[in-house]
Amino acid sequence: MGGNSPCASCKLLRRRCAKDCIFAPYFPSDDPHKFAIVHKVFGASNVSKMLQELPVHQRADAVSSLVYEANARARDPVYGCVGAISFLQNQVSQLQMQLAVAQAEILCIQMQQEPVMPTPQMDPDDKSSYLFHDSLPQYLNFSSSSNVIHDSFKRESIFGHDMVS
Repeated sequence: MGGNSPCASCKLLRRRCAKDCIFAPYFPSDDPHKFAIVHKVFGASNVSKMLQELPVHQRADAVSSLVYEANARARDPVYGCVGAISFLQNQVSQLQMQLAVAQAEILCIQMQQEPVMPTPQMDPDDKSSYLFHDSLPQYLNFSSSSNVIHDSFKRESIFGHDMVS
């Protein structure tokens, strides 16, 4: 900000905030925690170098990413953002599996409710020409297998709680 009110970085580093301070536009004095967490994870010198290497129009996005990663590192020092992304990808995979099982169960129920009618080309006496209505449910009954699939995907996440309950 220069002069009157130092930015959050200059305030934390206890230095005078120059008019051309690289941090001032992105770390305002009213949000000191934002710079503090970034400084703790990346260091002021490294952040300054990163911002100077970027075009001005990309700096705000870079600062936003640095703040996000710094907060993720504070929560999970080993994996940071990658841990959160991995957790969410596992959740998506498990939800896709649950959706596929539910869709299969719906299909099974629909097929059980609609009897197979022979078409004019089919001979009703020739049992090999179409599926038997009575034998179809045993091949499409997913109700007992859904618990097995559900239980096999129950995993403990890196955050210590079940991903599927």
